[in-house]
Amino acid sequence: MPTVGAAAMLDRVGPKRSDADFIKSKLEAPGARFLVLADLKPVIRSNPQRTEAKLAWFSREDLIEFGLPVAEALFLGVERTSAARGYFALAVTEHRTRNVPGAIEKLRPIVDLRSLAMQGIMSPEELSLCGQARALAQWHENARCCGHCGGTTLVKDGGWRRKCWACGLEWFPRTDPVVIMLVTDGERCLLAHEHRFAEKMYSTLAGFIEPGEDIEHAVRREVLEETGITVGEVKFHSSQPWPFPHSLMLGCIAQAETSELSIDPNEIAEARWFTRTDARLMLERRHPDGLTVPGKQAIANALIGSFVDAD
Repeated sequence: MPTVGAAAMLDRVGPKRSDADFIKSKLEAPGARFLVLADLKPVIRSNPQRTEAKLAWFSREDLIEFGLPVAEALFLGVERTSAARGYFALAVTEHRTRNVPGAIEKLRPIVDLRSLAMQGIMSPEELSLCGQARALAQWHENARCCGHCGGTTLVKDGGWRRKCWACGLEWFPRTDPVVIMLVTDGERCLLAHEHRFAEKMYSTLAGFIEPGEDIEHAVRREVLEETGITVGEVKFHSSQPWPFPHSLMLGCIAQAETSELSIDPNEIAEARWFTRTDARLMLERRHPDGLTVPGKQAIANALIGSFVDAD
């Protein structure tokens, strides 16, 4: 998701989340706004040409009319204005939304967040805010039972904490750190085609940071495991939240010390060295062989762009 986003729209007011009266007052205030996620897909509003889209925001009265459980809404934050109205997300099943009278007009269309990002029809701010809501909602789906004793966990702090009723252990939304790296030998960059990618699309290498690792070690290990390339210097470039389901992408530029490729076919289908000219044409969607890279919604695009601009 874009790095500019939810923080620009809302103040998450973390210190106030444990104040049940504060959350209740924001939830019940006339100006409260609610985002509905149906099977983690947001309800949106788009123009007839479907070239522009915005998140659909509902009032508390709307949700009561729909018969949806307002009390289960997750707190996202408050406006950075004098009004400071609260914003919430409500995650329900798509099946449940079908039973809402007039659902086709009121709770449609619902579109997968990844598709919205790929299409580039929604603002970075709303994409990021929806990413926050989606990641939080999916964590709740997977944290209903205590990992220590198996007891049921109860929602606390407006959805930012769960507590086991049996053993008292507290659980918090998780974020999985992932390194994503542009490997370069100075004149060329290393890009890979994964089995799940669209045909002719290449991207940077990436992998989860394992326990006990720092960023640099994870970059060197992942590159060596997937391509057989030895990496020396690693420099941090930028970061990006990626709510599929709850990752934080840590973008790096890695200097290759070797060039001979030996790929792991279980991880990637192919890896190739590309010149700056090739990389630029792939960014611009003008490569003569039809090769492409991820769009501007992905940090991989920024990493490849930094290599191209270094010319």
